[in-house]
Amino acid sequence: MTGNGLPLEGVRVVEMTHMVMGPTCGMILAQLGAEVIKVEPPAGDKTRALGGMGTSFFPLFNRGKRSIVLDLAKAEDRETMHRLLASADAFLENFRDGLLEKQGLGADELRKRHPHLIVTGHKGFLSGPYDHRPALDEVVQMMSGLAAMTGTRDKPQRVGSSANDIMGGMFGVIAILAALYQKRGGRTDGADIRIGLFENCLFLVAQHMVEYEMTGRQPRSMPEREHAWPIYDIFDTEGGDRIFIGVVTEGHWQSFCREFGLKDFAEDPSLRTTTDRIMARERIIPRVAEEIKRWSAADLSAKLDSLNICFSPINRPEDLLKDPHVLRPGGLVSNVNADGKPFHVPALPVEWNGRHIGDGLKVPVLGADTQAVRAELDGHQYNPTGNAA
Repeated sequence: MTGNGLPLEGVRVVEMTHMVMGPTCGMILAQLGAEVIKVEPPAGDKTRALGGMGTSFFPLFNRGKRSIVLDLAKAEDRETMHRLLASADAFLENFRDGLLEKQGLGADELRKRHPHLIVTGHKGFLSGPYDHRPALDEVVQMMSGLAAMTGTRDKPQRVGSSANDIMGGMFGVIAILAALYQKRGGRTDGADIRIGLFENCLFLVAQHMVEYEMTGRQPRSMPEREHAWPIYDIFDTEGGDRIFIGVVTEGHWQSFCREFGLKDFAEDPSLRTTTDRIMARERIIPRVAEEIKRWSAADLSAKLDSLNICFSPINRPEDLLKDPHVLRPGGLVSNVNADGKPFHVPALPVEWNGRHIGDGLKVPVLGADTQAVRAELDGHQYNPTGNAA
């Protein structure tokens, strides 16, 4: 949780979220050193029981937090919630607009009782005509055009992860850090922050929107796009493995042609510029594919690495558990699930003063910290044997 010289040590966050977007925000804040107290209903966060593709949701996005159980249908638990918020720097929620008002936790009530609080709501949409709608990652990918750009016109395709939910959590962190920084100047009031899942996705497709505005041409989807580089493709190798190769600079073009038997391309005056080569892809790519197929994946990777040319095997997620870079010291961190079983997860993708972040985090058992947090609010030091001192 807190400690170990992490930058958010001493910051308390109260989280009342579920699924992915809100929990991602709390998870990142916890890894940066904040104390994150997750408030769950008596039945627990509903993602605790998910299976299939949702199996990883709760353990992955709730590591490093404390869990307390409050039944907000009870007046005494609602008052405990307000006492907890009074002790906190930030409050995270991701409920439909109007729902928290019924529990005495609406925006007006929070601002009146806790003017210092940074309130961050993770919603489907920012304020506007659609702000009453619920949303899911796949819904906003379809709405924003991301699915159309990832797939084809006939078959839109969602991105293969909860990309917008996770990015929404990241924008929540960014906004909270900005609010905390603002307080350094002596301000005592908090902030009302709203994060929109749809707007996250809109941010991702902005490059295509601006392309259309500037050129008047409809952007083509990724499988159908006009390539910006002459060699930017997936190729088959000798043993049947596949590899992606991207040749994007003049130096790379010259060295690639030299090393892979394409000297005639390098000397061809009709292929003098990158634009010339892009226009000639129909004759360049089949020849390149023919040469690449003479190489084993291992030898080809070593050669491309020595030439400093971008390349990648076509991995599946499970392949990363054997990747030497992922397995470098600190690349994967060991965490412990609520059932006591360890699991491995990529470290937070930053290094802090040369350190990797996120090792040793635990997924909380439902309500494991309820008594301790209640004792702290009462001004007592909690004894883990079960007695308040």
